[in-house]
Amino acid sequence: MLAALILAAGESKRMGTPKALLLHEGHTFLERLLVAARHPKIGITRVVLGCHSEQVLAKVQLEPATVVLNPEWKKGQLSSIHVAVKALPADETDGVILFLVDHPFVSSDLITVLIERFYLSGKAIVLPTFKGKRGHPVIFSSTLYDELLRAPAESGARAVVWAHAADVLEIPTEEEGVVLNLNDPDALRRALGSR
Repeated sequence: MLAALILAAGESKRMGTPKALLLHEGHTFLERLLVAARHPKIGITRVVLGCHSEQVLAKVQLEPATVVLNPEWKKGQLSSIHVAVKALPADETDGVILFLVDHPFVSSDLITVLIERFYLSGKAIVLPTFKGKRGHPVIFSSTLYDELLRAPAESGARAVVWAHAADVLEIPTEEEGVVLNLNDPDALRRALGSR
């Protein structure tokens, strides 16, 4: 069983509004990722909230057990990974699939492929690539939890990927959404314009 960790704790300063609540085709970015994360092999979902937690909780219906609050969200993405991993039940997961709320355009079909390849390959890290560029979501084996918790703040989870270069499985995809980092209004307009 995998745990889906959806990171949505940031300030969204450049966007000017919480990215979790941005809309596309009537659904918020957070809701899109919650749908993508529905898979038989995903038994636990955790949504990490921080800066705009009250706004998000007022607009998106989340089971209380799903929500993990990150009081240290100002420390960046790695702090959200830490609180999410620590909130998982001990020894009940094979790994985590890490979703970023500013990468909402990933399909359920892609998630299925990533998960299947994770279990078939035995690799510790599985991630999608678009035209050779690595993207999200990323699956980390539970054997790497301790390393994720010890990763340096300046490089975060990337440090774990770099340290295990031989144990990374790249899955090429035609889904540009894996590399679309929607951090500001211009990036959002370009992404929505191409859909």
